[in-house]
Amino acid sequence: MQALKLSNTNDMTREEWLERRKKGIGGSDAAAVAGESKWKSPYAVWLEKTGQMTPDEPGEAAYWGITLEELVAQEFAKRTGLKVQKVNNILRHPQYPWMLANIDRRIVGQKAGLECKTTGEYSKDEWTDDKVPTAYLLQCHHYMAVTGYKEWWIAVLVGGNKFHYKLIPRDEEIIEALIKIESDFWKLVETMTPPPIDGSESSSEILGKLYPEGDASRIDVYDDSLFNQLKEAQEAKKTAEANEEELKNKFKLLMGKSEIVFFDEKPVVTWKNQKENRLDTTRLKAERPEIYKAYVNTKTIRRFLVK
Repeated sequence: MQALKLSNTNDMTREEWLERRKKGIGGSDAAAVAGESKWKSPYAVWLEKTGQMTPDEPGEAAYWGITLEELVAQEFAKRTGLKVQKVNNILRHPQYPWMLANIDRRIVGQKAGLECKTTGEYSKDEWTDDKVPTAYLLQCHHYMAVTGYKEWWIAVLVGGNKFHYKLIPRDEEIIEALIKIESDFWKLVETMTPPPIDGSESSSEILGKLYPEGDASRIDVYDDSLFNQLKEAQEAKKTAEANEEELKNKFKLLMGKSEIVFFDEKPVVTWKNQKENRLDTTRLKAERPEIYKAYVNTKTIRRFLVK
């Protein structure tokens, strides 16, 4: 099996690239569609593919990921002795036309590819030993499904000073499951049927952007099941939070003036001194109203309450 070339990416503008991405599911969409992304929900991807929302401009982290891609690829080649080649095309699965791939590099002379990543120091534990974050594991298998390749390398620069590279062998069970998930999702795109909304931060942000202000209108419902589920979830959260606070207090009582609890020679709980500075806005408003007024920002927000 050989992937088909959909579009050449040389000199392609961001607008043109985004338009091409609407034609199918790319590798960076795979984890989100499968509900395994901490950055984007299936609902957010559906809005983008149906043209109802444009992806945000790349942030600082994404910018440096793109900028350092060539450096990561060169370092991988240097450490492994493998020759890598940039692929300036959006690829398409020969059987599933909605399955797209814009891969970072291919390994010359092998049926293998390379995905280049950068991440912060806070993510270092996700890359220890043989671990690869689930989102990237799915992304690489998406690429293997499109290209027919037998394996995929992933190289990552962590915190700007730690370099890891790992080989991900092709797993047919993962690919089969991924194709089924993506196929079902693409049917939702084609029929303009939204996927179920979830509780992710991505979905919350999307809803805030779609409906930033209310218009004082009302909606009458005649089925209280959704309301009852929400109340039950809130009660369960209160109970869980109370249990958590009780356990924290038991640790505090155990610790007394000690700052660290060790278990099996590993620090597991800390209760350390920490200073914080807080602005007394009430006093500032009363004593220096002109300064308060000069620096206060007023904006409209929608506050969600359950009565």
